[in-house]
Amino acid sequence: MNLGSIFVSFIGGLGLFLYGMHIMADGIQKVAGSKMKSLLESLTKSKLRGVLVGTAVTTIIQSSTATTVMVIGFVNAGLMTLNQSVGVIMGANIGTTITSWIIALDEISSRVQIGAFIKYFTPSGMSPVLIALGACMVLFSKREKVKQTGGIVAGFGLLFLGIGNMTEAASPLRDWEAFREMFIRFGSNPILGVLTGAVVTAIVQSSSASVGILQSLAAIGMVPWNAAVYLIMGQNIGTCLTAVASGLGASKAAKASSYIHLLFNVTGSIIFGLLSIIFFSFINPQYGLKLIDMTGIGIVHSSFNIANTIILYPFSGFLVKIAERMAGSDDKDISEESQPVHLDDRMLNTPAFALESSIKEIIRLGDMTVSNLRLSMEALRTRNTDMAQQVFNREKNIDALEQAITSYLVKISGIHTDNESNRRVASLYHTLNDVERVGDRAENIAELAEYMLDNEVELSEFGQLGLEDISDLVIDCYEKSIRALETGDRNLARQVFRLEEKVDVMEKELRTSHLNRLTNNECNTRAGVVFLDTLTNLERISDHAENIAETVLEKV
Repeated sequence: MNLGSIFVSFIGGLGLFLYGMHIMADGIQKVAGSKMKSLLESLTKSKLRGVLVGTAVTTIIQSSTATTVMVIGFVNAGLMTLNQSVGVIMGANIGTTITSWIIALDEISSRVQIGAFIKYFTPSGMSPVLIALGACMVLFSKREKVKQTGGIVAGFGLLFLGIGNMTEAASPLRDWEAFREMFIRFGSNPILGVLTGAVVTAIVQSSSASVGILQSLAAIGMVPWNAAVYLIMGQNIGTCLTAVASGLGASKAAKASSYIHLLFNVTGSIIFGLLSIIFFSFINPQYGLKLIDMTGIGIVHSSFNIANTIILYPFSGFLVKIAERMAGSDDKDISEESQPVHLDDRMLNTPAFALESSIKEIIRLGDMTVSNLRLSMEALRTRNTDMAQQVFNREKNIDALEQAITSYLVKISGIHTDNESNRRVASLYHTLNDVERVGDRAENIAELAEYMLDNEVELSEFGQLGLEDISDLVIDCYEKSIRALETGDRNLARQVFRLEEKVDVMEKELRTSHLNRLTNNECNTRAGVVFLDTLTNLERISDHAENIAETVLEKV
């Protein structure tokens, strides 16, 4: 027996399996990104709905780790609350078990009496066809959706081929007594079995992959029931480590979300570990020594995660409290305006979610510019340089945040996205520019306030009242455009257009009346410059509000 050759062949099969899972999950996320977005948008305060959504999303993308990391990103970006994340994480553990059933399809089909021709439609029989078909779709199609679907098809084929190669490579080990003894030891020593399962899963960073390895060994009759049970518990713990690492450096809520995943699987493993020890040690020791097959592993994997969810679901609130204590306090001051709150690189793998978080950050930037606009007008009214300085300081934060959002949109653009996502990114660039320009206009008005104080300029009562009237209208117009962007309310967006028309009419009236006062020597020239410049800045702000409202009407 050449152990080196067996190892190389087994690792090669594992590589095919992992790569197949990767391109399959990547294709599914791109094809189903908008559907997953709709699923997550359906979340309410009901944790039960979260369990169903988590199960559905993980079944789609074939990775509980990917779902959990995604959820951590959502919590960190403020797209999901910590309580909502609990149900999704529980559901993710259930959804990931579908992979073990896909792997076991060959074994299940072999137990059913089917004709020789039909056997070509089993996973092992179809894997070469799936790989060839997927490759043709990727290489020869010009349509992006077809290419992405081809990646999914080829990924399934590689996954099945990898499992077959691992099983074939490991088949000589069935005659190696030392290898058989190792699994017997895992069964007799629960702690060793759990640790081994956790370590292997942490190395390959996928519970589906480690369960696939276990199934390939079970297919050659190497794994007893008791060892399989303890190894699967360890695999469920090991898959949490990637999520915990992903939560490092994130907000307190995001860290707590990763700890919930760990607490959920560790608690379940302790409960079922104790029950398994009692059963295999005292009730039916002989059953634990029986060999398990691929289907049996699928049953254990699904039963463990479903039962764990049923038992711990009523105590989810308690898990949240423990996780929050474990997370401690935030390491960074997320209230710092210049730092993005909703942007998280974890969501870049799913462009639909990354775009959603970008919109939330642009809305946050919009609220900052609304505050600065109000403050600048107050600084102008009172000629208060301290207020003007506050405007200048916030404008620096606005510029820094605008650059952060731009960089994030560039990252989204760098991902291979569909035409609709590319169109949305382009629209968001324009919207971001409009919001940032409003910040610049507010800064211009604050500079006029300083100019008034330095040059002892004072507006007439008529001019002051006119600016107050039009500024109230402009701020209302701009603020409604930000709320329309936030809610997608098309009626609110139409109101922005009507307000912008009123601003144009009022701006012309004020400008005309001011020119008449200048002609009649009723207004100071320097005060007139301030008045007209302020009018111009306010009118331009209403134009930017109209641009933002237009993107809402275009369903951005």
